Amino acid sequence: MHARFDPVRDCFHDLLASGRESGASLTVWYDGRPVLDLVGGSRTADEPSSQPWRPDTLANVYSVGKPVVALCLLLLVDRGRVDLDSPVERYWPEFRTPATVRQVLSHTAGLPAFPVPRPATAVADWALLAGDLAAADPEWTPGSLAGEHAWTYGHLVGELVRRVDGRGVGRFLADEIAGPWQLDLAYGLGDADQRRCADLRYGDPQWPVRKLGEPGSLRARAMGNPTGGLDLAVLNSPLWRGAEMPAVNLHATAAGLSRLYAGLLAGGVLDGVRLFSPELVAEATRVQYDGTDVLLDRQVRWTLGMQWEPDGSWGMGGLGGSSAWADPERGYTLGYVTAQLADHDRVEELAEALHSVL
Repeated sequence: MHARFDPVRDCFHDLLASGRESGASLTVWYDGRPVLDLVGGSRTADEPSSQPWRPDTLANVYSVGKPVVALCLLLLVDRGRVDLDSPVERYWPEFRTPATVRQVLSHTAGLPAFPVPRPATAVADWALLAGDLAAADPEWTPGSLAGEHAWTYGHLVGELVRRVDGRGVGRFLADEIAGPWQLDLAYGLGDADQRRCADLRYGDPQWPVRKLGEPGSLRARAMGNPTGGLDLAVLNSPLWRGAEMPAVNLHATAAGLSRLYAGLLAGGVLDGVRLFSPELVAEATRVQYDGTDVLLDRQVRWTLGMQWEPDGSWGMGGLGGSSAWADPERGYTLGYVTAQLADHDRVEELAEALHSVL
């Protein structure tokens, strides 16, 4: 590892030493190659010394997976099999909401919450949840405003992939993106991969209450149904790890995420393997909506699956603190994966340290 990046390494170790972090990994690519690959802490909250975090440890990264499922659909767009401005109904005839594919990808389709209350076990029933969304009425006129489609995004996007291609989104990701680019990330883990998972834990016992917000609010409806998405007993279970909830249950390593963004930053090619055209990457990372997000309650610039930041970087943070992005101006990509569910101050400090040496 380059001595130039010692301040980032020091910051990472300080987070662990202070107890603000209990298990995490950080990978940075700069100028087209990996320059930092850090792991620390443990995979479990109890018996930490016997379960050290390893480079191949997987963790649930929540919304960091949204750009990943978006890229599955965008690959079909790039191949001419899906048109961004066609109505969803063209590919999914039962779908009632008059939204376009572009509106679904940019969180403006008006379906931010599953409409029918469902138990935690519903995460394993793809057809049930996709059917709920097909029959739902939108909460606003599609395209008129944005609200992060917190739990629903993966089923809206993933069902479009399934309708057009025939494969479920987990299989499609493995075959078409993760395999060719050698990315250690997946939806719907098998037994062997589940054994590599870190157990999520609360950095603050009040974290799930704070994140859900006021009972009955849009945020609570969007993030509380199906139940269990903030509950450790569910999140660390074989049910959750084996299911496909693409908006929120990608399991990934920091290295896998940083590699993915390195390929996008290079215009759709990684290690000589081209998956996306430069034109598709440009469209996917262009701002599609700039305004208030009614679920996040702040200004957001949505691209086709990512958030675009004022410094020109694009990517996505996940509930709990994991994050991944590309910074074209500074020439780096970063993947940060944590099992300690807390806020994003940790990765923000790591990014500050990184910027100070670039």
